[in-house]
Amino acid sequence: MKEQSETAKPKKENGWANLVINILIPTVIMIKFSKPEYLGQFYGLIIALAFPVIYGIYDLLTSSKVNAFSIIGLISILITGGIGLLELDRTWMIVKETGIPAIMALAIFISQHTKYPLVKAFLNQIVDLERVRVAYVEQGKEDFFNTLLKNSAYLLSLTFTVSAVLNFFLAIYILKGQPGSSEFVESLGKMTFLSFPVITLPMMFMVGFVLNYLYKNVKSETTLNLDDIIRT
Repeated sequence: MKEQSETAKPKKENGWANLVINILIPTVIMIKFSKPEYLGQFYGLIIALAFPVIYGIYDLLTSSKVNAFSIIGLISILITGGIGLLELDRTWMIVKETGIPAIMALAIFISQHTKYPLVKAFLNQIVDLERVRVAYVEQGKEDFFNTLLKNSAYLLSLTFTVSAVLNFFLAIYILKGQPGSSEFVESLGKMTFLSFPVITLPMMFMVGFVLNYLYKNVKSETTLNLDDIIRT
């Protein structure tokens, strides 16, 4: 039984591997090795994006759950490659960088007014929402639970809105040249590197704020503790 429970545990993502494969390696290849005397812009872009694409596919295949946000991230990388390889105008890259988080923000906001709020798909990756809901229902506070989800959805939508704005300004100021040029690939590498401190870290802080808001309310309104609701 012990062996079965251990094998049933979901695979935990390695944060350092994620950082190295998705950011550091592509950055180095695009900035240093996309010059004509090395790989060139075409092969430099393909090889640089191959690392996060292969890692993303591997993560999806080996994960116990299909993470919608991982799929979106993989699609985003493929679009980036398509824009670069098809040598479309850099405006399309700016639209893509801004549009994906903006669409997510709008989708989360609108879906809150339907039977299938997307906030559940996001929070369920981290929190056992069904257990939280049952705890509220048992105390006759289901309305409190619905309000908590609604406010969390609006905060999460705001988080993606901020991400869209940060992505827009980062792309405007960093992207140089046009797709098909080494200058463009090098600037894309710089943008990839800067996306971690400029976009990822603020996003992590804001998502942490949403989770803290959720936990504080659950703790004050039910008998559940953090260990009871966090998925491990």
